[in-house]
Amino acid sequence: MRRSLVVLGGSGDLTGRFLLPSLASLVATGALGEDVEVRAVSRHEWDDDGYRDWARERLAEHAPEVDERARERLIAQLRYSSGDVTSAEELRPVLEAVPGVPIVYLALPNTVFHPTLEALVEVGLPEGAQIVVEKPFGRDRADARALNEVLHRLVPEDAVFRIDHFLAMQTALNLLGLRFANRLFEPVWNAAHVERVEIVFDETLGLEGRAGYYDTAGALRDMLQNHLLQLLALVAMEPPHALDDTTLPARKADVLRVVRPPADMARDTVRGRYAAGTVAGRRLPDYTAEDGVDPSRGTETYAEFTVTVDNRRWAGVPFRLRTGKALGSDRQEIAVHFKPVPHLPFGDDQPAPDVLRLRFDPDGIDLELNLNGAGGPFDLERQVLQAGFPRQELPAYGILVRELLSGDTTLSISDVEAEESWRIVEPVLAAWAADEVPLLEYPAGSAGPAQP
Repeated sequence: MRRSLVVLGGSGDLTGRFLLPSLASLVATGALGEDVEVRAVSRHEWDDDGYRDWARERLAEHAPEVDERARERLIAQLRYSSGDVTSAEELRPVLEAVPGVPIVYLALPNTVFHPTLEALVEVGLPEGAQIVVEKPFGRDRADARALNEVLHRLVPEDAVFRIDHFLAMQTALNLLGLRFANRLFEPVWNAAHVERVEIVFDETLGLEGRAGYYDTAGALRDMLQNHLLQLLALVAMEPPHALDDTTLPARKADVLRVVRPPADMARDTVRGRYAAGTVAGRRLPDYTAEDGVDPSRGTETYAEFTVTVDNRRWAGVPFRLRTGKALGSDRQEIAVHFKPVPHLPFGDDQPAPDVLRLRFDPDGIDLELNLNGAGGPFDLERQVLQAGFPRQELPAYGILVRELLSGDTTLSISDVEAEESWRIVEPVLAAWAADEVPLLEYPAGSAGPAQP
């Protein structure tokens, strides 16, 4: 069956930075054939050649590692239509003209999701069509529910692909293999043996010219509400009987339903914003002095909260989720901290408990253990067993685009997950909006806010 990928918002930053490079990677690996037409739609008054010139520049900037011949093959497949994506009158001729069954990709700001979807409802989509929606999915739980209602008027749930590229990251996928393909870990993957879990995504990058989006979202909406809660779901879910488009999303949804928001906002949440400082030799201004930032919004660039998973497997285990921009180092990992052993025959030695770290970029696993050292025969020393992974053939976005082109939604976020994620963070957003938790400042290049 011939398919057409219709990209609404085809001249936006997301398309140029992520989608086009992913498509070029698929061309290079043979996963995207010449029979797939890619049609971009935006307000620019371009023709096909004008859009191809723009795409060529974006690919040279964001996908220089992809063979130039593959990039040019993709460019030859690109078509362009000028139009207002929120207008049914302007979308109708575009969708009627594309060959085959369309995959409609909303590479748009979430502020225009509603009017765009309503326009698509008015136009109507043929049987077999799919809808792809980028994050953030809504502004709150009610908005996410309203978006789901419109989507379900358009296509069945199994034809909706809510993208979160963290689900296709190598370490996230390796977490599945680690847990479910090895007898060693699953028996101790519970509250009897695990003391706490940390999911951290610290970045040295600052705002990097993204104020238009970031200053209205903030770190909590940008990272914790979607990416890091998805990682929590993979860590905490029950073993699925299969990794398919029904079972995996259902097991993740089961976890998110029983995640309890922070019990004490002042104790269990932290929000911060970077001030001027130096990161890796780069001088960054105060966040409020960055171009496009409105200081009155009080947008946070650091967000942290601790939640619990209210089920038998994880009762009493704190899960700490944290992200921040303009920090002193890139610490991006899932860290599972195990409980101490009940008895030590080593005298006064009190070694730190074992820690399993699943690292992102570079992807790998560290297992911190206590072993007999090279000195006294019964002295303990800390040792780290490390394993690195070769890079994936495709970037995370490329994997997701390949899956959606094949019609497989296993790595998609379900409607339930989208709504439950908002349920978890809404009390935090409300507490922060009411200034129940102070907005702490931290110098760019530091470890983050100094907490009282």
